[in-house]
Amino acid sequence: MVQQSNHARNTRLIGSKLRTLRKTHGLTLEELSARCIQIDAARAPSVSYLSMIEGGKRVPSADLLALFSSVFQREPAWFLDATQAAEAPAPAQRAGGAPPVPFEPAFLFSRELLQAAIPELLAQTGTSGRQFAHLLIRSHQEISRNDYPDLERAAEEVGERRFPLTAEDLIALCKRHGLELRWFDRPPMLARDRDTELRSMLRSFYDAPNVVYVNESLKAHPARLKFDLASHIAHKVLHGGDGLRSAHATGGQIGDSPHGPSAGLSPDDVLHAWRDFECSFFAGALLCPKVPFRRFLAREEHRIEAGEKIDLTPAVMMRRMTKVSAYPYWHFFDAYPPGYLRAVYRGNGIPLPWGNMAQVTDPCPHWAVFRMLDRDRGPDRGSQISVLREGDHFLLYVCHSRLTADMAGNPHVLSVGVDMVPALRSRTADADRLVDSIAQACLANGGEARVPDEAAIAIRAAAKVLNIGWIPEALENPARIICPRSTNCPRHEPCAGAGHSRAREITELQREIVFGAGCGRGGG
Repeated sequence: MVQQSNHARNTRLIGSKLRTLRKTHGLTLEELSARCIQIDAARAPSVSYLSMIEGGKRVPSADLLALFSSVFQREPAWFLDATQAAEAPAPAQRAGGAPPVPFEPAFLFSRELLQAAIPELLAQTGTSGRQFAHLLIRSHQEISRNDYPDLERAAEEVGERRFPLTAEDLIALCKRHGLELRWFDRPPMLARDRDTELRSMLRSFYDAPNVVYVNESLKAHPARLKFDLASHIAHKVLHGGDGLRSAHATGGQIGDSPHGPSAGLSPDDVLHAWRDFECSFFAGALLCPKVPFRRFLAREEHRIEAGEKIDLTPAVMMRRMTKVSAYPYWHFFDAYPPGYLRAVYRGNGIPLPWGNMAQVTDPCPHWAVFRMLDRDRGPDRGSQISVLREGDHFLLYVCHSRLTADMAGNPHVLSVGVDMVPALRSRTADADRLVDSIAQACLANGGEARVPDEAAIAIRAAAKVLNIGWIPEALENPARIICPRSTNCPRHEPCAGAGHSRAREITELQREIVFGAGCGRGGG
């Protein structure tokens, strides 16, 4: 009788721990089964058997416990130890880079004053309305963690969740939705984007109500062709093909296309920018429906190169994985030289190394995107572990970056990355100490160093649970200290880009006057 009682207790304990672990890491039963199949197809449990284990109706064998241990990087004995509870999910971190601030005095931020002040601000700073609109949209994306279920559903209804879709499939969908494709032949040209000229190519554009003009050159680039067609289908489905959206062209400092030099805000700026975003998001959801694409990423360990097998551009792969991944702490950059961010997403709150509208004067040269933009030769892709100081503690990021070229031949760097701290905290209470050990090793070695063994073991285990293959690859290279601005470089000897400054803060002078030695008091 006692033996039966212990058996029932162990059954419930294993099921409860397995369910908590699975939900902590954002996995469905189907995804956990798929992860098990990926490791050992012969021993992998079915979805129904997993459900029975979690419900306490079945006891997993020793082999199955070993399989769960491999997925979640736990010792098999942990599942049977009632004294070790499964951790709750790490507390959600704020998305977006800059923390929100209270606007005081509140009357200065009334709707009427903002409607007058914002256009004046844009005009004085030379910022276009389209640029300002994209900043608003980016903040909306980051705060909402890219969650747009209506757009997801609309795309899945059109594509019926088929994955992958070929270029021929997209052409057929265009015809089904009454779109006529007309092909044109135009080479790259010089286009004006604010106060600069850049090589650009007109890829495609929508002509209301139902004509899509497509550059012949896209026939040689099926991955790019698929995205353009998917975006135009989105415009037809979402907005009836009214034509109120931008053309698809390469280049530009922010958004999807070069735009004119005019500053200030016009009534159509925000509308067009939002339409462009909606169509781009729809296109990603059409080409990469959430459930099948998430399974694809699991099979391929989130490797960007896997997109080449099914004609998906690296940009679509990177952008879409930040949305469909069970892990929410991602960032994505699309950077053009000399230092413009054409696209940004910061679900993990990483600070920006530079701005959208102007290159900063003191960029940190150790960000992966900067190093690749400045590289004349060498690998065109790679992974990097970066330590960034925020206040009195350090943050830990791992990114994978690729140097590529757009259709006009302009080089740019695509970079996708994750914040590792939440993943480490979900496994160990020593996460902050491990990150600090990496930072101290870098600081003691001129700003970069191999990750200490204990921290490397923890990162590999976390990467195994996240199922991201390029994280362990980053451990093969030294970790680097990075900072948002070189003038705030935390290295003992600031890097070459930092320089030295004799500038002082007025508040520092105030403190010297109030608290400094020899400060006379009293009146005469």
